[in-house]
Amino acid sequence: MHTQLRVENLCKTFVLHNQHGTVLPVLRDASFSVNAGECVVLDGHSGSGKSTLLRSLYANYQPESGHIWLRHQQQWIDLVTAPARQILAVRRETIGWVSQFLRVIPRISTLEVVMQPLLERGVERAICEARARHLLTRLNVPERLWTLAPSTFSGGEQQRVNIARGFIADYPILLLDEPTASLDSNNSAAVVKLIEEARDRGAAIVGIFHDKAVRDRVADRLHMMLPPAREHAHDHQ
Repeated sequence: MHTQLRVENLCKTFVLHNQHGTVLPVLRDASFSVNAGECVVLDGHSGSGKSTLLRSLYANYQPESGHIWLRHQQQWIDLVTAPARQILAVRRETIGWVSQFLRVIPRISTLEVVMQPLLERGVERAICEARARHLLTRLNVPERLWTLAPSTFSGGEQQRVNIARGFIADYPILLLDEPTASLDSNNSAAVVKLIEEARDRGAAIVGIFHDKAVRDRVADRLHMMLPPAREHAHDHQ
């Protein structure tokens, strides 16, 4: 299988300005690759940088050094140095992001929220709507909610709307941040099935899952993450 995503020597630090400029290294020389049709699960204790790495892969964070190579429309792009316009194109066509939190868009119906990623690609509206209805049904979001804005929904309902939105376009690369976190076993199973289908069609998937049963079902392999050593000011005196 060909590689879709390759992370090389990624480093990311945060500077805590409210704590006398303490430097907090979060990622140090993170390296791994993900093939098409493979699910790699980031594993490690809290504070080992799993979320930071995932957000860097979506270009939400700018690493200090290293590379994030991904295959976008038949060419390799380094997300670390890519211009903003290219990052937007990558998010539209190549990388899907599914978190446990819906960035609620006021006054827009659930169907519209779910359809949006496909509509932005120029897919015909009727096709977008059919796919959105299919996904919402599979994720047990009641049809009476589809015309309502999801800002009024429960946390679990919002999460399932978010998952439908993340899976509506067949992204070659999928980033999953705790997608089953607050779901019961029935809805969790529906999400696992979507992940397995995405993997079967050849998506390269990187995910964080605290639920061991879910992780065991979807992971082809684990990428162990260890927290970098903390640097203290007196080390440099």
